[in-house]
Amino acid sequence: MGKIFVRANSGVEMIAAGSSLAADLESGDVVALNGQLGAGKTHFSKGIVAGLGSGDEVTSPTFALVQEYHGGILPVFHFDFYRLDEVSELLRLGWDEYLDEDGILLVEWADKFPDVLPDGTRWFDLTVEDDGNHVVTER
Repeated sequence: MGKIFVRANSGVEMIAAGSSLAADLESGDVVALNGQLGAGKTHFSKGIVAGLGSGDEVTSPTFALVQEYHGGILPVFHFDFYRLDEVSELLRLGWDEYLDEDGILLVEWADKFPDVLPDGTRWFDLTVEDDGNHVVTER
């Protein structure tokens, strides 16, 4: 079991938690987010992007598969593996090239293809407790 990063009872608190993580991120970092639908992955992602100084509107990349945010001190490349069935689909999106970019890679549903994530990836599991609180645990 990992260390609890935050326990939040609102979307606003999840965004604040993501923003606090952003202060510790550097170019080349990869952040892996895992959790059921509604666990707060996109809210946490919004906080990371905002914490890096971007005013860009952050949406779940579920249908686009990858969103790019360039408005902050570092670009963020926000992936969602949910709709991908095979690693080859990810590679066709240019995954390897994104790994070489100067920025942050943020990956929702990262557990689908853990082998493509580099050593040093920061892994976070997001859950919803029975009382409705959202918990973010770092592995």
